[in-house]
Amino acid sequence: MANEANKLKKVVVLVGPTACGKTSWSLRLAKKFNGEIISADSRQIYKKMNIGTAKELGEWRWKGLSKVYYVNDIPHHLVDFLDPGKRFSMAEFRDRAIKSVNQVYQNNSVPIVAGGTGLYIAGLVDNFKIPKVEANYKLRRSLEEKTHAELITLLKNLDPAVLENIDQQNKRRLIRALEVCIFTGEPFSKQQEKGETLFDFLQIGIEIPREELYQRIDERVNQMMKLELLKEIEVLLKQKYSWELPSMSGIGYRQFKDYFEQKISLEQAIENLKRDTRHYARRQMTWFRRDKRIVWLKDYDEAEKLIRGFLS
Repeated sequence: MANEANKLKKVVVLVGPTACGKTSWSLRLAKKFNGEIISADSRQIYKKMNIGTAKELGEWRWKGLSKVYYVNDIPHHLVDFLDPGKRFSMAEFRDRAIKSVNQVYQNNSVPIVAGGTGLYIAGLVDNFKIPKVEANYKLRRSLEEKTHAELITLLKNLDPAVLENIDQQNKRRLIRALEVCIFTGEPFSKQQEKGETLFDFLQIGIEIPREELYQRIDERVNQMMKLELLKEIEVLLKQKYSWELPSMSGIGYRQFKDYFEQKISLEQAIENLKRDTRHYARRQMTWFRRDKRIVWLKDYDEAEKLIRGFLS
């Protein structure tokens, strides 16, 4: 098995909760090891959504025959490419990420997968095969009429395990999990079959004290407001992007729905965003901690040393 692993293309994976410093580390590592970054962030895939997703400012440039998103002269893949009106599944991410890894190798560069969407990371690392269940709009409309609490109760009966990893405030995700359970007759959480190992992965997690992480989250939200997040959301609403879309129902956007509908104050919306982001960070840590293959590091220099050994 060791010989087989040696033949596989090596891929560095950098994970951790939101605001832990993945962007900074990944850019430094890419510069150090001639890397290209493959984003594993389910929110930064969207165009026109920069502030609320904490996307790094970059520019599209031609690289060979295709256009690539560059941040600080580092090529980034799977970021800023999807219209906010479209949907994007974990299976689609896995397929595109595999292509991106191979493309980075063709460029004689090192693939560095960086992001906090645990399902995306797992889809790539474990090559998950997800059963395709078509959307059933009649069922969805029926479930839409239920409250969050009612949907969670239904899921507890059908698939309690999935509640550990799902964003319980995201109604769309709760409905999708129920849809898969109902139409397959099996728990959604048990339907992810691992495929053959495609690459040799080194997974590194960024460890950060909780108090410091929460402080960073609060500072990031304050910075988003200074960068005019409200104006970004206003533009999206004027372009008829609905609050029900996956893009608009994610963290960074949905917290302002009640504010725009004049149900809560701006201060309350901002506080809700800080609170929901902290909760999300906790769920991310719960997800990543279960994977014993992830090496947790506090210091950037340790990561550089570990990667140097891995690549050699």
